[in-house]
Amino acid sequence: MTDVAEAQAGGRAKRLARWTSDYQPRPGIPDEFAGAGGTHLGAWPRLLDKLGALSEADIAARFASAERHIRDTGISYRIYGDQREHAWPLSSLPLVIESDEWRTLSAGIVQRAELMEAIISDIYGAGRMVSEGVLPAALVAGSPEFLRPLSGVKPPGGRWLKLYAADIGRGPDGRWRVLADRTQAPSGPGYALENRMVLTRAFPDLYADLHVERLASFFQAFRDGLVMGAQRSDPRIGLLTSGPLSSTYVEQAALARYLGLLLVEGDDLVMQDGALHVRTVSGLKRTDVLWRRIDSDYIDPLELNPASRLGISGMIEALRNGSLVVGNMPGSGILESGALGAYLPRIARYFLGTDLSLEGLKSWWCGDPDALAHVRDNLEHLDLRPVATPTKGMGRDAILGPHAIGAERERVVAALRDRPFDYIAQEQAPLSTMPGWERGPDGMRFVPRPFVLRVFAAATPDGWRVMPGGFCRISERPDVNPIEMRAGIKSADVWVLSDGPVEPVSLMQQGAPRVRRIAGHLPSRAADNLFWFGRYVERAEAVIRLVIAHLGSVGNAVIADMAGGETAPTALRIRALLDEWGAIEAPDMPTAKLAQEALSGRKSHGSALSHSLSARHNAASLRERLSGEAWRVLADLRDLLDLDEAKGLAEAQLLGLAERALSHIAALAGLAQENMNRTAGWHFVDLGRRIERAINTCSFAASFAGDAATAEDLGVMLSLCDSHVSFGARYMQGVAIDPVRDMVLLDPFNPRSVAFQVEAICRHLADLPALRVDGLPEPHQRLALKLAAEFTTGEASELDSAALARLENAFEGLADAIVTRYFPNGPHAMRPEKLVGLA
Repeated sequence: MTDVAEAQAGGRAKRLARWTSDYQPRPGIPDEFAGAGGTHLGAWPRLLDKLGALSEADIAARFASAERHIRDTGISYRIYGDQREHAWPLSSLPLVIESDEWRTLSAGIVQRAELMEAIISDIYGAGRMVSEGVLPAALVAGSPEFLRPLSGVKPPGGRWLKLYAADIGRGPDGRWRVLADRTQAPSGPGYALENRMVLTRAFPDLYADLHVERLASFFQAFRDGLVMGAQRSDPRIGLLTSGPLSSTYVEQAALARYLGLLLVEGDDLVMQDGALHVRTVSGLKRTDVLWRRIDSDYIDPLELNPASRLGISGMIEALRNGSLVVGNMPGSGILESGALGAYLPRIARYFLGTDLSLEGLKSWWCGDPDALAHVRDNLEHLDLRPVATPTKGMGRDAILGPHAIGAERERVVAALRDRPFDYIAQEQAPLSTMPGWERGPDGMRFVPRPFVLRVFAAATPDGWRVMPGGFCRISERPDVNPIEMRAGIKSADVWVLSDGPVEPVSLMQQGAPRVRRIAGHLPSRAADNLFWFGRYVERAEAVIRLVIAHLGSVGNAVIADMAGGETAPTALRIRALLDEWGAIEAPDMPTAKLAQEALSGRKSHGSALSHSLSARHNAASLRERLSGEAWRVLADLRDLLDLDEAKGLAEAQLLGLAERALSHIAALAGLAQENMNRTAGWHFVDLGRRIERAINTCSFAASFAGDAATAEDLGVMLSLCDSHVSFGARYMQGVAIDPVRDMVLLDPFNPRSVAFQVEAICRHLADLPALRVDGLPEPHQRLALKLAAEFTTGEASELDSAALARLENAFEGLADAIVTRYFPNGPHAMRPEKLVGLA
């Protein structure tokens, strides 16, 4: 060994020794990492050997890059009841598992998935378990998750469950045990995918050297399984979400993008002629498959929860007639009932003829007299929880452990006496631990942290398929249970290490797919968000340009020279317009304060920050359609404008901030022009920008190019329309009203003029899908064509303040007509006409 190699080996040994020297799992708590005598268990030695070759500075730099990537791409989550988005907390260490152990674990997951499918089929079908005494009838009929309208329904394809998940941990005996079954609408596969993408980006060499199993084949198999039972050979698949305020919306959007699904909300869908349809800009289009990510009772307000605003009225009808495949089927949440766990061993022998290889926690349903007697005698050793699945956000708060029972023993005893059937008791299950990073006084070190691993199994045409990885949640404190994502909980990637090289796989179709250039249909809600995304970005730009003009980007001295020394209170006009747009609280503020308020004011609904946040809100509903670069620019723009420090900036500094913000908006426009395919989505983004720019330019012209406009006013007008250079090249003698009006309003060659916007609007509307097939323009197209004719034949001298106000209103009317046509609400969506009666 060379001196260099010896030094490297010595440094690796010192780092590993320092990282692991204080690693002390708690007595009686199983640990994934530390064995007896200081040995390291399972696949961890392989990871340590590779990780130890990296310096702490290198590791820190890599993970800092990963955190930037999380921020730039907007990977986030919401805590139940919290309106804020929180950056995704990813642990820098993955959970590593050897392939042999994973195979054993996967077999147990498949067995449980098969059992869950058999149980749910029997509950809503023959009911043999109840009639033969295997399961008490009260646990079915009394469950709020039992949906009577689904009784007797046979799901298309014969599968109730498309995706099964289990939360597992290692028990004191070293065996994996199921802590909870997840069948309602299992969350986490998208976050597992995001974790993998981020961590492999940070540690590509480790990922390749350790032969980590890929996830893509699982997702391909899952997608194939979703469409099983669909009536059409080329089915349309939607992912039903409750919307951007869902705690896992980012995950849902990532899955929709990765799997090529339509991300839809309940308002996007409507029942017609016994089938489910999605509202698109091309009219109603049939939806064949729906991956449900909302709770079962919200799926159909007509037959289930009448207060639901998330579902689709009449959707159960589509399940009865077999025209719709849903994964997982409504009603499958009954399998998550803790009381079912008390009877699972008996049910497994009934259906499978054998015991479960992956057991759950030992449970007792207090509605059974013998079980109740046992629970009363052992309250101090058991966890007590409601039979009904705890509502979101309750987590472990719904569970009474021995200490809580001791403090409230009288209440608990009374509850068990009055309504014992409402409770189950479970044996205590200390969570196993795994290493987490923590910075100590002498550098980084490993510390044991409790974790829960969620493993997924998908129903595929070839049977159940287990994801070679999972969704791991780690607590940052040893006494906090990571049952759900919240403050103090991190997530970790899960690496299943193969013994040899792993074949690269992707979601690309096998074989030679048919070449096509026609894009899929754009849902009306997505088009609405794209349209308003473009409008809000343009509004932010208009406010920023006004601030730049007010701070003096067009030098007063130059304007004075051009006008022969004439001056005018142009600043007052700028302030009045900012006030009219709601960008400032009052027009008489000092210049620096006014500029800061217009740029970064949170209380002003018309500030550049407010418009950028609105654009980001719309973009949040379009995560599956926007590129990572667009997200990075949006994040940078928000961070640039959302600065408390702006309150203390001088005018020159605020001018620099505004110019940088304008550069970010230009980058967004460039990304839309260069990175978006020319499909309906791009048309709506650009359509929103063009309409808003036309409205703003008319408003600018009314303020700065009216009949009484001064030279300074006209100079600001050219500045706001970014037309100074073009005007100077065309006119050598200085500014005048008619030439300025012509350039910013009527010139079809100026990309900032209103005429240019009108021509672009007409082209967009002509390229968008039409519902009529008679060749006649639709109402919104007629409005655009009338405006185009007016700007084609208009003269600058005729465009006085009254004419400009009328044109501004006309563009607002055109925007409303576009909304009415392409973004219908309620039952107003229309089908496209069919060609009939033609020779």
